[in-house]
This record gives sequence, C-alpha cells and structure tokens, in this order.
Amino acid sequence: MAEESIRVGPNDRGPRPSAPEGFVTVAKTSDVPEGAIKYVDVGGVPVALCRVGGELFAVGNLCTHDGGPLSGGSLEDHAIECPRHGARFDVRDGHVVCLPAAAPIPSYAVRVEHDQIQVKVR
Repeated sequence: MAEESIRVGPNDRGPRPSAPEGFVTVAKTSDVPEGAIKYVDVGGVPVALCRVGGELFAVGNLCTHDGGPLSGGSLEDHAIECPRHGARFDVRDGHVVCLPAAAPIPSYAVRVEHDQIQVKVR
C-alpha cells in the first residue's frame, strides 16, 4: 500500500527523528479534509487542526478576544474565524487578521508520519 504524500505547514522543522521528540499523534490525515477545522486535545492544550491547500496547520483553539472555540468557526484561505465576534487569525503563524482580537493565537509544529498527524505543543 502506497503512503499518502502530504505537505505540512511551515512549522515543519525538517528531518524527522525516529522518536517522536514531543510530537503527539492526534488524528489521521483522512480526519482533516481540505478546508476543514478539527478540534483536538494535545495533552490538555486545545488545538485546532486545519488543512489549507493540502497543508496542515495547528493553532490554539481559543480566540484571544473572548476565549471562544475557533474550531466552531469557519476557515477561508488561511484565515480561521471565531464564530462569536468574527475575529480572524492566520493559521500559518497565528497573527491577527481581523479585529476585535488584538493578540495572536499560538501556532504549533505539525508533521505527518505515514497517515498519522502529529502535533508538538511544547
């Protein structure tokens, strides 16, 4: 069976060691289709997984404006929108794209091992 070829976002740091080194398996690649947002818990850290243009991104799931869950919002291009007040953040690095949020959300390293999505939050 051939492995699925998938690109990961800019948080991928190059060669992958054989040991996870802080990466945690959180989902299968098939769990996050193009344009989707999936909530995952990574050791108690709420994370939103997003797929845009075939790339996977992992960002903090809580809006910095009022703590709303970003996974309940929408994704347009690289912007994830909070469903509460419309704050938007870039999933590539977490920076604010649209008010009312003023502070960025965290972004996390993502990698794919076979069909397993792995995220490193610490």
